[in-house]
Amino acid sequence: MQLGGVTLFFLFIFSLLPSQYGAEVYNITPSRPLAEGQTLVSPGLRFELGFFNPNSSANKYVGLWHKSIYPRKYVWVANRDNPLAARDTFVSLRIGSSGSLELVDGKQISVWSANISNCSSAVLLDNGNFVVKDDMGAHMWESSNNPSDSLLPSMVGKQIFLTSWRSDNDPSTGIFKAGYSAELPSQSFIWINGSIPYWRSGPWDQSKYIGVTPGTRYNSYSFNKIPSDKIFIYIDISSEGVLRTMFSESGKNWYLDWESWKSPCDNYGACGPFGVCTASDSPICKCLKGFIPKSNEEWSKRNWSGGCVRRTNLSCETNTNDSVSSKGKDGFLKLERVKVPDFHEYLNSVSLDKLEDCKIQCLSNCSCLAYAYVDTIGCLVWSKDLIDMQKFPSLGEDLYIRLAPSELYEEKPIKLIASLTAIGFMSILIAIVFSLHRWRANQKRHVGLTAWRLETTSMIKIQRDGLREYMGQHDFPELKIYDFDSISIATDNFNITNKLGQGGFGPVYKGMLPEGKEIAVKRLSSSSRQGVEEFKNEMLLISNLQHKNLVRMMGCCVKENEKLLIYEFMPNKSLDTFLYDLTKRAMLDWASRFNIIQGVARGLLYLHHDSYVKVIHRDLKVSNILLDERLNPKISDFGLARMVEETQGLENTQKVVGTRGYMSPEYAMGGIFSEKSDVYSFGVLVLEIISSKKNTSFYFYDQQLGFLAYAWKLWNEGRALEFVDEVLGDSYSSSEVMRCVHVGLLCVQDNAADRPTMTDVASILSSEKDGPHPKRPVFTIQNSVYHPGPYYENTNSSKNEASITIIEGR
Repeated sequence: MQLGGVTLFFLFIFSLLPSQYGAEVYNITPSRPLAEGQTLVSPGLRFELGFFNPNSSANKYVGLWHKSIYPRKYVWVANRDNPLAARDTFVSLRIGSSGSLELVDGKQISVWSANISNCSSAVLLDNGNFVVKDDMGAHMWESSNNPSDSLLPSMVGKQIFLTSWRSDNDPSTGIFKAGYSAELPSQSFIWINGSIPYWRSGPWDQSKYIGVTPGTRYNSYSFNKIPSDKIFIYIDISSEGVLRTMFSESGKNWYLDWESWKSPCDNYGACGPFGVCTASDSPICKCLKGFIPKSNEEWSKRNWSGGCVRRTNLSCETNTNDSVSSKGKDGFLKLERVKVPDFHEYLNSVSLDKLEDCKIQCLSNCSCLAYAYVDTIGCLVWSKDLIDMQKFPSLGEDLYIRLAPSELYEEKPIKLIASLTAIGFMSILIAIVFSLHRWRANQKRHVGLTAWRLETTSMIKIQRDGLREYMGQHDFPELKIYDFDSISIATDNFNITNKLGQGGFGPVYKGMLPEGKEIAVKRLSSSSRQGVEEFKNEMLLISNLQHKNLVRMMGCCVKENEKLLIYEFMPNKSLDTFLYDLTKRAMLDWASRFNIIQGVARGLLYLHHDSYVKVIHRDLKVSNILLDERLNPKISDFGLARMVEETQGLENTQKVVGTRGYMSPEYAMGGIFSEKSDVYSFGVLVLEIISSKKNTSFYFYDQQLGFLAYAWKLWNEGRALEFVDEVLGDSYSSSEVMRCVHVGLLCVQDNAADRPTMTDVASILSSEKDGPHPKRPVFTIQNSVYHPGPYYENTNSSKNEASITIIEGR
């Protein structure tokens, strides 16, 4: 009893010491426990183990992390399901009287143990493995055999499973589990609740999984071969069920290299049995050739889980006569560049260099529905329903689908030669007449056109030379200069089918680089003088701004009169394509909307306060918020943005640029802009996300209230939840909605001084902190349209709407 009192006394004294006295230790022994304030470090100071409470939560844990890399990532947690109280200061990790490593609370009660005995020490190795040793130095227990949510290079090859955190603030066991399957060759899976497939990698070919695209820098599944003395790397499974490869080359920051979820096609069985998913198509699911939807009604609702069924029975199922002609036998349809289905069978008896033998083996067995021959694996066959197939733009494997003869040998349509000949003759005649007419007209305007061309050529030369001089004067270290021909090929010569939208800058096209990387290409309109300045502005700003909620520029191209900006491709396009579409907006549940609001807030906070120079965006709106494959937001379009000094409060411009409905009163009327101008736009954006209503096309006719005034009226009367988009029903957090409406109304107050900063906004959104009572917004610019009913809302959204409005004084 007396000894226990002395121990508690010294632990108490230690807890009162300032942090500089909390020494780093290199081992834990029976006489030397690890107390809070101390950390166990590896010999090379690469890893560290100690106490932590995630994001200042009410719980405390023992965790392991890379010592010098931020943000800190806890790659292993001991007591993840048995937290200590954050206020308990008498905790320690020790080797107890029974010789077992255990974690005890302030009352010396064990809350976690390694369940071993007779150990003599515990140390942390430079590979991140926390080990417990006996007197002879043998490893009795290792953290690498008992992982949490992360895989380190030293753990590759072990039969282990990763389990996600419950949330970013809660390391307790979540619903997602990742690991390897037992079949040969094995696959990597993510399961929900331990058994329901959520994601699948495809089979392992001794160097990679053949159903996933590789990382941008490293092979995500052979990272144990990466030199650990220069590069830090780990794989984890997030609380949302996404596998990620993170790396640090500088030893200072973590960067994303690869993640398992890139599109809805990555969801296991997205298109059901015999359905194939193509992320770039709309709809994304189609039945294989020879198959039809099991339920047309379900497919019309874009519910593809039921999959497809065979349209024509196989010949081998109905005809056992071996003497039928070749056209009476089943055959195979080749499907290229696919993620092969689940439930493969490996035929190791088939010669490793014969595709034909694999075909013969499958054809001889009527239950064989498909086969694939992978050079690095061999022959794979399938006898169960083909599920979880995905079509890739590049890479992938060839899959051969078994079909009935009638599905393979279709009759060709009869050609109406006479009719086509007549139509062709008339077309040629019309073309000749039209060409003669055009030639005469061209002769009359030849002189004027020549003069115009000379003037235009001169203007283009001035712009081009100015851009080259500008690029030479500025350093763009992260910006790649692309060859125009390669971008032309990537966009199929700027084919109209690849056009994503149109802005004040010019059209935007989707492209595909040779290595399979999807890109978005902004092509400056040749007639736009203002666009040249926007081009310079975006190059200077985005190439130097790095944040996960800002769109990333990959490079640019300048050739003759062509000026191109190349960005990362956002598969879900812009927020307005979801928010104002009657069918797609239902895909934005409240969790997604709240995540978008928080993400945009973080992006603006970075621009206003955390970047190396303060940036005012000046054109924040729903169409300038792009969504990645997981609906995470990225602020885009910095053509109108301005850099200002940190100490500078307000700026004045004689030319007001922006979009009606999002401009603050002081900016729209007086040309005065500051960070509070962006705050106003953010407030409008938040209210639109909550309601799915466009601020410029909503009018409450009975009370003559515009969008902002109507939102304020509902909030002031305690009816703010009536502002929520009706498609959400009751599936939202009322406290989060109230908080967001409150923030939105604080941001759109007429007086800039009354609006919060983005620091205040981020604080309110991330906590239960209350802000002041917002004042009623009076300044609005409404549409001059006829309002025929109780409220009017024009939901038509143009994807090609120009994004720039210019208001100039006389």
